Amino acid sequence: MKVINFVFNPLKEFTNDNIHQAKRCHKLDHKDFTKVVFRTTIGLVVMGFIGFIVKLIFMPFNNIIVGSAWVND
Repeated sequence: MKVINFVFNPLKEFTNDNIHQAKRCHKLDHKDFTKVVFRTTIGLVVMGFIGFIVKLIFMPFNNIIVGSAWVND
């Protein structure tokens, strides 16, 4: 009996927690959805801009390193 409780009690608690969370969730209205879309778009633009700047800065260094290897051969 102890083993059964040891196995099933965590599963029961997990199931109850998931049911509780599902009951608290709600569908986004238009205002919340636009907030999420706007913030996601800003995050993607910022990450893309940072990636572009990093690529722009390190591309000459890479060409210098790789270019010097080709000249020495």
